[in-house]
Amino acid sequence: MLNTSPFIQYQNLISANKISFDDSQQQAVELLQNLYEAIEAEDTKVIPSTAIKGLYLWGKVGRGKTFLMDLFVSSLPDTLCKRQHFHHFMQDVHHQLKDLSGQDEPLKRIAEAFSCKYRVLCFDEFFVSDIGDAMLLGNLMQFMFDLNIIVVSTSNCAPSELYRNGLQRDRFLPAIAAIEQHMQTLHLAGEHDHRLRTLTYDQSYFELSAKQSIEEQVALHQSLLTRFDLKSDAVVQTSHKDSEGRIVAQAKTINILGREMTYIAKNIETENHVICFDFTELCEGPRSHFDYIELAKQFTTILLFNVPPMSGQSYERIKARGTEDNGSNINVSAGLTGEREVMLAPMDDAARRFIALVDECYDCAIDLFITAYVPQSELYNSGSLMFEFERTKSRLVEMASLEYRNKA
Repeated sequence: MLNTSPFIQYQNLISANKISFDDSQQQAVELLQNLYEAIEAEDTKVIPSTAIKGLYLWGKVGRGKTFLMDLFVSSLPDTLCKRQHFHHFMQDVHHQLKDLSGQDEPLKRIAEAFSCKYRVLCFDEFFVSDIGDAMLLGNLMQFMFDLNIIVVSTSNCAPSELYRNGLQRDRFLPAIAAIEQHMQTLHLAGEHDHRLRTLTYDQSYFELSAKQSIEEQVALHQSLLTRFDLKSDAVVQTSHKDSEGRIVAQAKTINILGREMTYIAKNIETENHVICFDFTELCEGPRSHFDYIELAKQFTTILLFNVPPMSGQSYERIKARGTEDNGSNINVSAGLTGEREVMLAPMDDAARRFIALVDECYDCAIDLFITAYVPQSELYNSGSLMFEFERTKSRLVEMASLEYRNKA
């Protein structure tokens, strides 16, 4: 192996006072060290061992899951290990499926392609909310494990809780079974959110107070645009309030993944590429995490204006015969009548997109500046996405710091 083991790296960081000792992380360090040593031991063998299990680290936000996994990744050569955010991995899978259209067993071919390049795949933020991803993963994960690919992943939930309440979840259960069979599962149950350690505050979230006049709100937006040399005097001056009282500006469009997206202003003339969007355009329209991945490739700073409160209570309904099942009980894709079905609150789709946007910005060290109509603590404080939004709140705190800026 070319690099220092996870255990030595961890100890060196403690000795240098760059991190503080956390007893809850010790078992994870030991398991990652054992995995490193097992891979190192087989490095001289012609035939890879089939007995090496991967590792699934899960727990609340800020417990050090990504940090620990990255110690493991940095201990292995790039030719042996690939590390990706899980959204990026799924984007690669969808692209490969498109290229393999019409061929037999495309998921098996994709798994074989990964196994030819890498011994280890590491996924950060393993989380499934899209039905398309859920349908693919059952077979893909099994193919990967059959080929002896070692998988290490981080997640905010236990394997059994993945794709909770998702449509046709029974078709995702094989993926959960494969994870539990081929990966050791460890819950990082520490009490401390390491992201909330002492940080040097650097404001990136600006509240549009109800006490402000429209002129004051426009001035705030203009100051942010001017800060990043965004040429939009005319745009800001033609701003007006929509029916909900939010500021809407005349804007232009940019092509992202074959679709036009309306933006308020952008600057690609300097090394720091900046773009500004209204929340409605970036999070309330037909967007996916793939759009945010592409934006993160093109820009280093994103301004998001007019973020509204996104809280809202979801509710349950009972499926009735003659509606979802067209009068019969054979439409499996629609689910059985009499089942409980969770209906989302009005802003939940937008909240999911906002979560994905923050995740992508954080993962790629993109600067994100926000103006919003409520304090940051009130963006989402009730509804079915409370679990998912905890990570977003923690990340927004860290992203408003000089330490994050320096990393970016």
